[in-house]
Amino acid sequence: MSNVIMVVDMLKGFLEKGYPLYIGDSCRSILPDIQALLESETSRGSRIIFLCDNHSPDDLEFKMFSPHCIEGTEETAVIPELSSYKGEIILKRRYSGFFDTVLERKLKEYNPEKLIICGVLTNICVLHTAADARNRDYEVEIPVNCVASPDKTAHAYALQHMEKVLDVKLI
Repeated sequence: MSNVIMVVDMLKGFLEKGYPLYIGDSCRSILPDIQALLESETSRGSRIIFLCDNHSPDDLEFKMFSPHCIEGTEETAVIPELSSYKGEIILKRRYSGFFDTVLERKLKEYNPEKLIICGVLTNICVLHTAADARNRDYEVEIPVNCVASPDKTAHAYALQHMEKVLDVKLI
């Protein structure tokens, strides 16, 4: 049995300057580690799923956050540094990759040994996706060098919460 690596929101809208919710250069520092993870895991037969924020122009989330990753725009594209990796793209409109997407069906089809989650933001979409995965009884690992948030306090809290409350294995 192989693993599934879920790459969360490694998108132009968050990781390239000039977009409304650019999260900063510090979050880009995880790129080499994500690339190494993808190389290592795919060489063992693991599959990649890219979970990609994708909102309608009038999404209610924009009451809380600036409009971002609007469907049909470049913001929703996986960043060039990761776009060459062969993987399934699943569009999402909420924090969790499971909410109103085909993710659950894909995972049943793939039947992974475990889920490895990486990407941004640790305290929002990574956390909510990990929680929903654990609620479905998947074994979940988070490589701590492969997740990031510009809010260091929220990042640390999310990692602790995932480990202590959700029984996510931090590696």
